[in-house]
Amino acid sequence: MVKTEINKHIKLLIVIPCYNEEESIGNLLQSLQSLSLPNVSITALPVNDCSKDNTLSVIRKHTSTYLNLPVNLGIGGAVQSGYKYAYKNKFDIAIQLDGDGQHPINEIQNLIQPILNNEADVVIGSRFITKQGFQSSTLRRTGIKYFKNLNRLLLGITITDSTSGFRALNIKALEIVNDYYPDEYPEPEAIVLYHLNNLKIKEIPVVMHERQGGQSSIRSFGSIYYMMKVTLGILFIYLRLKLNGKRHTL
Repeated sequence: MVKTEINKHIKLLIVIPCYNEEESIGNLLQSLQSLSLPNVSITALPVNDCSKDNTLSVIRKHTSTYLNLPVNLGIGGAVQSGYKYAYKNKFDIAIQLDGDGQHPINEIQNLIQPILNNEADVVIGSRFITKQGFQSSTLRRTGIKYFKNLNRLLLGITITDSTSGFRALNIKALEIVNDYYPDEYPEPEAIVLYHLNNLKIKEIPVVMHERQGGQSSIRSFGSIYYMMKVTLGILFIYLRLKLNGKRHTL
């Protein structure tokens, strides 16, 4: 990718939803403190979603900038809280970065570059373009392939890694998610939200890592439940947006 020179100062917020991530969040925040991008000011925003372990204590040891949710909102609510903070405080770009250490912070520059180049409004980091790094379990890969085919059927677009939480949003996208964002399993459903609001979505190849701690909420039988529930969520958003003339407020 040819990188264009940034002609203005960019405010970048890194939203880190956290639920029981005491094993990994400290190292992640430490790594982000040493991250430097040309002409970009970086703010890391951990969002503690009522963790039952020592996540909040670890966060407080590393930063004074964080959100501590009074009730557990789930991944969608935690991420939207961060996006609302980004929109209210006039950040140019917000990145979602998982607190478990899976997402490669060394590729943040590549993730935001299509936005800086005015090539995209939403950029998703995909582990399946070059198929390098951690590829997830066979069951999850089956589900991801299913959502790829569902998106192609409904939207006419191909997203290879629709469950990836490593994504960047510009101010146009932040305005939309400030009003509405899917709640429980938001990543696949949000693609419909973005596309039907005429946002440009782009995937870039990234090399994911295995999670450094904690436990995924999507496991074995839960993955079957996940696929069924997210399918209904995708169809619900699709039909509502179609009926409302593609307005983002549901």
